[in-house]
Amino acid sequence: MHGPTARTLPDGAIVRTATPSDVPAILDRIRDLAVYEHKPDAVENTEERLHGVLFGERPSVFAHVVDRDGVIAGIAIWFLNYSTWTGTNGIFLEDLFVAESERGRGYGLALMRELAAIAVERGYARVEWSVLDWNAPSIAFYRTIGAVGMDDWTGQRLTGDALRALGGR
Repeated sequence: MHGPTARTLPDGAIVRTATPSDVPAILDRIRDLAVYEHKPDAVENTEERLHGVLFGERPSVFAHVVDRDGVIAGIAIWFLNYSTWTGTNGIFLEDLFVAESERGRGYGLALMRELAAIAVERGYARVEWSVLDWNAPSIAFYRTIGAVGMDDWTGQRLTGDALRALGGR
């Protein structure tokens, strides 16, 4: 789906496509994000599952990382979506996270620029994501890059017993 990319940042860190050896660190950042979002016990993912969706026979999820001196300081995990209105794919950003100790270096912006560049290069119509309504620092950051809230849409989710009840055959 995507070839190797690497862009050097002013402080020498690199934004690049994730590799299989990054999986443990990516999962660590996912766990850090869960803590940040006040859901420290919510992550059920495993290295094996993550490796499968990122690097298995038919990858369905993609990731970019900020690598600073061998430490994965930030992650962007995404997948393709599709707009029937525009007739084109888009990127849905599932997770954007920069380790607390690495914030303020422009890593979040670098990851967003990478995804925007991919979208532009491939003719995708948009990059979209969800953000918790209490997360004022992230919302403020998203406004600085030109993102707009989709206040007229509400997210919906079907999980657990309700999913099994509806999907049972």
